[in-house]
Amino acid sequence: MYFDVASTAPLHPVARQALTAALDEGWADPARLYRSGRQARMLLDAARETVAAVLGARADEIAFTASGTQAVQLGLLGALTGNRRRGAHLVHSAVEHSSVLHVAERWEYPRPEAGGEAGGGSVSVAPVDRTGRVDPEVFGSLLRPDTALAALQSANHEVGTVQPVGEVAALCAEAGVPLLVDAAQSVGRTDVPAGWSLLTASAHKWGGPPGVGVLAVRKGVRYSSPLPADEREGGRVPGYVNVPAIVAAAASLRAVRAEAERENARLHALVERIRTRVPQLVPEVEVVGDPVRRLPHIVTFSCLYVDGEVLLTELDRAGFAVSSGSSCTSSTLTPSHVLAAMGVLTEGNVRVSLPYGTAEADVERFLTVLPDLVAGVRAPLGLDLPAPVAVAPEPVAQTASGRVTIIDALGQRCPLPVIELAKRIGEVPVGGTVAVLADDEAARLDIPAWCEMRGQEYAGEAPAAEYGGDRGSAYLVLRRS
Repeated sequence: MYFDVASTAPLHPVARQALTAALDEGWADPARLYRSGRQARMLLDAARETVAAVLGARADEIAFTASGTQAVQLGLLGALTGNRRRGAHLVHSAVEHSSVLHVAERWEYPRPEAGGEAGGGSVSVAPVDRTGRVDPEVFGSLLRPDTALAALQSANHEVGTVQPVGEVAALCAEAGVPLLVDAAQSVGRTDVPAGWSLLTASAHKWGGPPGVGVLAVRKGVRYSSPLPADEREGGRVPGYVNVPAIVAAAASLRAVRAEAERENARLHALVERIRTRVPQLVPEVEVVGDPVRRLPHIVTFSCLYVDGEVLLTELDRAGFAVSSGSSCTSSTLTPSHVLAAMGVLTEGNVRVSLPYGTAEADVERFLTVLPDLVAGVRAPLGLDLPAPVAVAPEPVAQTASGRVTIIDALGQRCPLPVIELAKRIGEVPVGGTVAVLADDEAARLDIPAWCEMRGQEYAGEAPAAEYGGDRGSAYLVLRRS
């Protein structure tokens, strides 16, 4: 069972059919005037019209790129460059796709090899709440007279939370700031939000072939290509366009929009079942993302004391292809920037994104196998029960505020520091303090999240040296129950 369409959707049957036909009819260069070239041009123009109609744009505002990531990067850099006379300030939310973050990093910091000319701008990041949603007023407060561009996704790639694009767009329009909307997760499924100046999308997210992205730039928006000039795609995207793939992308977009209303209601109900049942079936689970203002097909949850990579492997063995919004694995040692910005648990993260046609029986089977798989991953730790497991007492430290139980988790990686905390909290009297010494960056996120889930009080962070550590930080927890 493939439950990972937020990464890429299976090729839609309409896309397959259109691609096969276009390979025969649209293989020639659409810039040429001979018959086969004119035929390819007509197919390309028709595809552009179809995509424009779905996005609520003009055909000449649409350019096709090699991917959604390329569309985002060209859109950001082109708008920033085009608005240099206004300023060099960029605003984006803390939960944008990595393609936005990478551009922001390049824009803010000059590259020595580019003579310092590639960056030199400034960036402001709008925070989000625990559901992953920005506050429009907070976002608007970051806009300045020198703001050249703002960026806000239509919906989050990891947790499905829908952003208040319309409200933010109104504030940007009032300030005279163009707004780029990354709509990769929502195009084809929901209505395109109003008020955008630039919009990007990716065909493989809606069932089109991979290798086709969409960059829409409204007329009147200042845009200067960050790449050398090229006569194709309005000068915005250099290189030869893949006409057959673009035709298939447009055909599948039209097809999924026709199916969307019926399928969205069905998938929304299935996702709601997962959101409700998983916490009932699996102890120590946090379902994240906005429960109401969300995409119909995405649900994300995090399991305490579980390595997300291990759990995904076990689910794969059981026949379920899912993904993890968390990067807190043995390979990267870095927590998900989205979950970190939300202030929720980053360990043991699972993202389920249902494709069109998902059967109710498939979701029920997932809910049947998940509890045993999580229990099996937790079993070697002795933490498969909700109640913490007490172990032999460890040393305590005397501080100005009284006796503090020390948990030395230095050198241990996510989720081990939280596991050690769960094991030891039972031996601490109510009102007592635990200091978890850790040098893994994920502990800074996971320990406060654990406290909120378990009804304990997170008391802040201090240098580990104050509690006998030689590096890292001490994370203080007050036992309340």
